[in-house]
Amino acid sequence: MSAPPHCRFCQTPLTHTFLDLGLQPLANSNLTAEQLEAGTERRYPLHARVCHACFLVQADDVVPAEAIFDQDYAYFSSFSSSWVAHAQRYAEAMADRLNLGPDSLVVEIASNDGYLLQHFVAMDVPVLGIEPTANTAEAARARGVPTEVIFFNEQTAVALAARGVRADLMAANNVLAHVPDISAFVAGFRHVLKDEGVLTFEFPHLLNLIELVQFDTIYHEHYSYLSLVAVEQVLQANGLRPFDVELLPTHGGSLRLFCCHVGSGRSETEALTALRAREAAAGLSRIETYLDFTPKVEAVRDSFTAFLARAKAEGKRIAAYGAAAKGNTFLNYCGATAEDIVAAFDANPAKQGRFTPGSHAPIFGPDQIRAVRPDYVLILPWNLKDEIMAQLAYIGEWGGRFVVASPRTEVVG
Repeated sequence: MSAPPHCRFCQTPLTHTFLDLGLQPLANSNLTAEQLEAGTERRYPLHARVCHACFLVQADDVVPAEAIFDQDYAYFSSFSSSWVAHAQRYAEAMADRLNLGPDSLVVEIASNDGYLLQHFVAMDVPVLGIEPTANTAEAARARGVPTEVIFFNEQTAVALAARGVRADLMAANNVLAHVPDISAFVAGFRHVLKDEGVLTFEFPHLLNLIELVQFDTIYHEHYSYLSLVAVEQVLQANGLRPFDVELLPTHGGSLRLFCCHVGSGRSETEALTALRAREAAAGLSRIETYLDFTPKVEAVRDSFTAFLARAKAEGKRIAAYGAAAKGNTFLNYCGATAEDIVAAFDANPAKQGRFTPGSHAPIFGPDQIRAVRPDYVLILPWNLKDEIMAQLAYIGEWGGRFVVASPRTEVVG
């Protein structure tokens, strides 16, 4: 029997399973027709474990980062209008809170297509995007956001600082979970952040994943699943500390963690103290809390497969909306195929004309929904449910209805 892997932060042997989702394709790797016909799609183990020392939940590191964040990365943040609006609210709030202006610098790590930094540009605040994927960086530059294509870590951060890049504000939204070496990544911020600068992380809160059974947010691209108790240890080990937190509705419930250098004069807020207490009460510092998650996930899967069986027996046609990574994890864990899901619709042109990984449903633009006329539209990015239902309300014209499958399968609308 092979030795267990070690925690990617504290190096403790990982002897406890959080959730084993079996063999899964890469969740963002939609297939071309040629790739589908060739039959060469690869699947990798998707096994999430929990460290009993630092309580970092993490997926086994079995896929090279370069295979995931390649030059043709399919996720463009700007295709979600609600996410762009969220970014604008953040930019305006931070410009006001930190008194940012023409002499300031905002640096975003994993800046994608400029969805966030464009709002600082509009306020005449200088910015720099750091983004590992070339195609999204190109889109950012096209909208006037200076962007460099590099992986951020301590080495690249030292190089940036040597060039004089020193930030009043650094933002890292929904990226902390995406890095295989979380400590080396976090170590970079202390080099670029000014002495009294502010760093904000946004990430889905592990407590919501557990309580709301959001297992479909587990995929190879997400190396870690984050709580305050775990992240605070990573920060402290790298000369940083949190001082404030906001609870956000995004991605099923996220944290916006405000951080600074350990030696900063910023005081901790009551909100941070309250979150520590909430996590303690929920048992996030006890290994037992993590070990009963699998049966809850199996119940979600069984609820959906039962719905599929009923709908197919009634001759109903089911399509999916949003060829999202979380949806692909869900469909593959449930064993769904193109016989179950006749089509997937997505507003991102980079996904259209391709096929969903594993399940192999054809992906069309939203303008094809009327042509397909599905009886049910399964909303895969459940965090955007309200936005999607408002956009697609017209499916009611032919009796179409919406389906959400988290935390249980329900027909809505």
